[in-house]
Amino acid sequence: MVKKLYVGNLSYEVDRDKMKDFFSGAGQVVDSVVITDRATGRSKGFGFVEMATEEEASKALEMFNGKDFEGRTIKVDFAKPQQSR
Repeated sequence: MVKKLYVGNLSYEVDRDKMKDFFSGAGQVVDSVVITDRATGRSKGFGFVEMATEEEASKALEMFNGKDFEGRTIKVDFAKPQQSR
């Protein structure tokens, strides 16, 4: 089962490839996405990473939560299901 992680406090220079490379240190990254503003295309400073297994997701959370990434201390947590609007 794929496990999705929320990644917050990202540097505005981080893109999906940088995030994927960073999190691959904990295991196989299935997908990564940096959320951007629709009007400007600029990063909103957070994104999501999908790991291949729950074990790898837990390992990534332990390894990277509170760590420095591109000059910012990131917050990593299990993603909550998106609520309907």
